[in-house]
Amino acid sequence: MGHKVNPKAFRIGVTRGWESVWFSKNNYRTFLQEDIQIREYLQKKLKEALVERIEVERSRQDIKIWVHTAKPGVVIGRAGSGIEELTKEIRNRFYRGKKVSIQMNVKEVTQPGLSAQIVAQQMAFDIEKRMPFRRVMKTTIERVLKSRAEGIKVTMSGRLNGAEIARTETIATGKIPLQNLRADIDYAHVMALTIYGAVGVRVWINRGEIFEKTRQASQE
Repeated sequence: MGHKVNPKAFRIGVTRGWESVWFSKNNYRTFLQEDIQIREYLQKKLKEALVERIEVERSRQDIKIWVHTAKPGVVIGRAGSGIEELTKEIRNRFYRGKKVSIQMNVKEVTQPGLSAQIVAQQMAFDIEKRMPFRRVMKTTIERVLKSRAEGIKVTMSGRLNGAEIARTETIATGKIPLQNLRADIDYAHVMALTIYGAVGVRVWINRGEIFEKTRQASQE
C-alpha cells in the first residue's frame, strides 16, 4: 500500500506557508468553516479569472482576503467596481449583522505557467470544450517547460474522449522528486465537467530547489 500525501501539505512550514493566517482557541471551527466557504464561493465566482490561491488573514474584527490571480483586471473591474461588489456579497453572505471590516486585495501571479492550479484550470477548460485530451496534455507540458520548469507530471482520469470505460492517462517530463522537501513542487487537482461525466485533472510542477538562504530572503 502506498501512503499518498498532498505535496502542498507535506511542505507546509518548510518551503511554503499557510493560506489561512490567524489563531483562535474558541472559534477555530467557525473560522475554518468560514475560510472554506469563502474560498469555494470566490473560486466559483471568479472562475474565468484563473485564481491560483486565496489567502485569509484575520485579526479581532478585521478580515483581509488576498486573491492571487493571473487576470487581476477581471477581478478588479472598472475603477475597482468588481472588488466593491465582491466585498458586499461576502459581507451579505457570511457576515450579515456582524461588525466586521472586510478588505479585499488582489495580487497578480507573475508566472502563471509555473502555477499548477492555473495550468490545471486551463486544461479543464480545454477538456470542457471537447478538445482531444492527449493534445491538451502535450501542449500543456510544452508550455510549462518553456516557463523554465524543471519537471512536470500531468494525469487525467475519467471517460476520456467520451470512452465507455473510464481510465487514467499520465505523461511526465523532467524530474519530480516528491519525497524531497527541498524541491518546490506545486500541485493542483481540478475537475472538468463534461457531457460524459467528470474528468479529473492533476498537475505536479517542479519549480526548482529552495535552500535555506533563498527561503530566508523570500520570507524577509
